[in-house]
Amino acid sequence: MKLMEASYATLRAVRAPLLLLEEIAGARIGEAVRVVAPDGSEQAGEVLRIDSGTVLVQLFGETAGLDLPTTRVIFSDRVRRAPLAPGCVGRIFDGSFRPLDGLPPYLPERWAPVSGRPLNPTARARPEEFIETGYSAIDGLNTLVKGQKLPLFTCAGLPAREVVAGILSQAQLAGGGAFVVVFVALGLTHQEANFYRRVLDNMAGGFVAFLNLADQAVVERLLAPRFGLTVAEYLAFERGLDVLVLVTDMVNYCDALREVAAAREELPGRRGYPGYLYSDLASLYERAGRIRGRPGSVTLLPVVTMPEDDITHPIPDLTGYITEGQLVLSRDLHQRGIFPPLDVLPSLSRLMQHGIGAGRTRADHRAIANGLYRCYARGRELRRLEAIVGRDGMLAGDRRLLDFADRFEAAFIAQSERRSVAATLDAGAALLREFGEEGK
Repeated sequence: MKLMEASYATLRAVRAPLLLLEEIAGARIGEAVRVVAPDGSEQAGEVLRIDSGTVLVQLFGETAGLDLPTTRVIFSDRVRRAPLAPGCVGRIFDGSFRPLDGLPPYLPERWAPVSGRPLNPTARARPEEFIETGYSAIDGLNTLVKGQKLPLFTCAGLPAREVVAGILSQAQLAGGGAFVVVFVALGLTHQEANFYRRVLDNMAGGFVAFLNLADQAVVERLLAPRFGLTVAEYLAFERGLDVLVLVTDMVNYCDALREVAAAREELPGRRGYPGYLYSDLASLYERAGRIRGRPGSVTLLPVVTMPEDDITHPIPDLTGYITEGQLVLSRDLHQRGIFPPLDVLPSLSRLMQHGIGAGRTRADHRAIANGLYRCYARGRELRRLEAIVGRDGMLAGDRRLLDFADRFEAAFIAQSERRSVAATLDAGAALLREFGEEGK
């Protein structure tokens, strides 16, 4: 059916990034609009709220240059959509899906709403089969499984950017197969954007990237993850690919949500964030998964920088409720020069058991992981005793566990190059043999 556009020049107020229009007929929530400035330039927007004939529009750009009498708003009679086609693979876009790589736009196969379609819970398949990240602390002890939601918690000053770049360039399916990374970066400085551009330029595998800069419209930070997930769903459930979605940093997304909510004069919740922060995050995170009887999967790895190193802050707190575990970066490991500084003790992958074992990784994977956890946890506890009584005042067995903890961090967690899951398990087994812990 042909779409019916309607043009209005009834703008009554401008409050960045929001426009208030009156005497509007037939608008609907989420409808895409075009805002035509007095100089003829156009920007995109979306209907946020409708109260009788009064409509609130969210603008995906700057409000400078708009005036009340001559600004026109064109209602498209459709929701915000993403252009989908295999041609998006290998491309870099901004937060509004405009090409950043200097290449011409590709021909869309079809258009799809950026809000996605909720997966029927009864159609969801259990996440299984693992994704190899190249980092032993993840692959060996906190395995990422297809269809999982596994956030990375970090703190200011830690090398989350480098860890993300490593996963972005190293992630693959251990057994081979069609695999794509959808990378969404929000609120970047120009230096960070150049860093990720260099990583993307050197990638051999498939990717689709959305880079949003800090000086761009705040609303683009709300759009970019939805564009990325819509592309991921298309590649996974229509093209049969396994897709890993990397989103960094969700704090920038939530801050943008708070800014827009304040402009809309909504009542704030915890720390000033809107009361619907949980449901908004869930609308993104729950788009990951697998569909029973169909190939392809969407796996989500969002990065969350904990404000003031506080894991009880609303963003990491709510993220933990929705997702299936967490990866945690350690300030102590970073200060001791260990990279990646992944702290395996507070980290957890609740779906790890579904992705490891015979036929997936190796039959001895669980036993090796249990042995490493047991010895490292005991060694970490004994470090506190060592600080009190000194190493010479400890039993020989305790000193051996202290040495194990040091060797585990230096030889297993720390790594300067990519490791396959087989190399990771070999390194773990060798470490247990070295300290006589194999088979215990």
